[in-house]
Amino acid sequence: MKLTTLTEPLLEFGTGTHVCPRTGIEHMGVYDKRDELRRTELRIGVVGRGEGVDLLDEWLAQCRSGIERKKESKLLNLFRGFGGINQSYGFLTRLINSPQYTRTLQKSEITAILKLPSRPDRVERAVELYYEQIRFLAENRSVDVIVCVMPNEMFDSVTSLKGDENGESELEHNFRRILKAKCMHLGTPLQLVREKTILITKQAGEQQDPATKAWNFCTALYYKGNRTIPWRLVEDTAKLRSCYIGIGFYKSRDGETVSSSLAQVFDEFGHGIILRGTPVSIDKKNRHPYLSEDQAYELLRDALDEYDRALQHMPARIVIHKSSHFRDSEQKGFLRALDEKCIRAKDFVAITDTDIRLFGDGDYPPKRGTMLAISETEGLLYTRGTVDFYKTYPGAYVPKPLKITVYEQDSSLESLCEEILGLTKMNWNNTQMDGRLPITLECARKIGDIMKYVSPTEKPQVSYSFYM
Repeated sequence: MKLTTLTEPLLEFGTGTHVCPRTGIEHMGVYDKRDELRRTELRIGVVGRGEGVDLLDEWLAQCRSGIERKKESKLLNLFRGFGGINQSYGFLTRLINSPQYTRTLQKSEITAILKLPSRPDRVERAVELYYEQIRFLAENRSVDVIVCVMPNEMFDSVTSLKGDENGESELEHNFRRILKAKCMHLGTPLQLVREKTILITKQAGEQQDPATKAWNFCTALYYKGNRTIPWRLVEDTAKLRSCYIGIGFYKSRDGETVSSSLAQVFDEFGHGIILRGTPVSIDKKNRHPYLSEDQAYELLRDALDEYDRALQHMPARIVIHKSSHFRDSEQKGFLRALDEKCIRAKDFVAITDTDIRLFGDGDYPPKRGTMLAISETEGLLYTRGTVDFYKTYPGAYVPKPLKITVYEQDSSLESLCEEILGLTKMNWNNTQMDGRLPITLECARKIGDIMKYVSPTEKPQVSYSFYM
C-alpha cells in the first residue's frame, strides 16, 4: 500500500490559471473571453407569478452590482464576495431581462393546482402551466436561457418533506425532470429557482450565503446561455489527446426496464456530447444492470462516431468511467469498438462507493486528493475532504472516498486518479472546487434522471446544459 496526496488540479481562465473557479473568474476572466463568437449579452426569459418575477428582478440587479462576502466568517477563500456580472469584469457579460421576455403566471391558476388532492396531479398540472409559458418564450422571443421562478407554496406542494443530504427531495426532482424533459425539444435551457432562494438576505435554514448563491447562479446562467465554458483544465501537452466517456444506467418510468445513459466529455476541456443507450440486461443475482458485448460495442462505436463528427479526428486515447464494475462482455464490446477505430491507448475505470475510511490528522478529514494505492489496479481517492486553499473542510457530512478499480490499463493508477480529481472540477453548476464525482459520471447520473421522461421517439439534446 502507498499513501499519496495528489496536487490540486489547475484550471485555465482568460489570462491565467488558478485552482479555484471563483478566484480565477474574478481575477482573470472567463476562459472563453478569447472567443470572438462568444456572447457579451445574455437575454434572460422569465416565467413566474408577479411576486416571483419582482424578486428575480431584484436578484438580477443585485447580481449585476455585486454582493458582499459572508462577514461573520474568517474563511476568505471559501466565502468569497461576488463582484458582479457585467461586460467589464469577471464574466464579461451583461444580463438582460425585460417585460418582453417575461411571462407571468396567474394566481388563480396556481391556487387551482394547490387545491388538487393528488401530488402526481399537482406535478402534472404545474408542469403544463410552466410549459405553455416556456414554449411561448422559446418560440416567440430571442432568449438564451429561461429562468422558472417557483412560488414557495407550489414548490412545497409538488415535493415530499423528506430530502437527501444535498437538501433536495425526491419529488422535487420529478417536477424538475419532467419539466426539463418536456421542454427539451424547444431548444432553450432552463434554470429553476425557488422564490425564497433569490431573496437578497440569507434565510433561516439555508446553507448558502447570498454571495455563494450568486456565484453558482450566474455561472450556471453563463454556461447555459452562452453554450461555452467559463473555465477548463490546463492542457498537458505531454499526454495523448484523450476522450473521456462516462456510462451510467437509469430505470424507465414504469421501473420495468433499465437503459444505459452515456455522457461523453470530448476532452479535458469539457467539450462534450450526450447519447442515449438501449435497454440493458439485469444480473439476476445482484440486480445490477450491465451491457451485452454488442451493446457495449454499439454504445462506444456511436460515441466515437459523434466525436469524429464534432472534432474531425479520432482521439489517441479513450478513458471509460463506469459507476459499476466492468463485466467481461462489456470489456469485449468496448475493445472491439476500439480495435475497429484503431485506438490503442485505453483505460477502463470503475468508480464506486466503499465502506473503507481513512482518518486525517487532528479534527479535520483527510485532504482532498488523498490517494491510497492498494495495488496497481485498485485504490481509494478522496475527492472531498480538507481543502488547503479554503483552510477547512467545506462539507457538512463526513466525506467518503471513491473506490477506483482499473480493468484495461495503459496508465498508472496515480495518473488516472489525477484525471478523476481534475474532472470533478468541470461541473459548471457549482463553483466550489471540490465536487465528489468526475463530470463524466455526474453528467451521466443527471442525464439518466431526465432521460427517462424523454420519449423514445424524440431526439434528446446533446448538451449538458439541458440536464443540469
